[in-house]
Amino acid sequence: MQVNMELKKIVDKLGLEVAVEAGALDRDVKGSYVSDLLSDVMANAGAGALWITIQTHANIAAVCSLNDLAGVVIANGRKPSEDTLAKAGEEGVNVLLSDESSFDLAGRLYKMGVRGIER
Repeated sequence: MQVNMELKKIVDKLGLEVAVEAGALDRDVKGSYVSDLLSDVMANAGAGALWITIQTHANIAAVCSLNDLAGVVIANGRKPSEDTLAKAGEEGVNVLLSDESSFDLAGRLYKMGVRGIER
């Protein structure tokens, strides 16, 4: 069963670092999507999804904005550039950071009741 969960609660439970808070940590996350291919995310991640990736370039902000995603979690301890963070702020995109792998983050979200986005 899919559970919608407030982004702030996910941040707290997963111990995510908030790199950019776009004023929407109270937003409901309606599912999650894991991919490192931007075109795949654009085609398949639905509105309200929390995207997990290892991508760090500024285009992640555009993809999040285009798909109305709840935010992006950058996994594996990767750090985005200042340009990426600035672009995310301009686009109103929450950027979260984790040292955990994409696989482990997805598993923890699943255990919390957050499933993949239904199409």
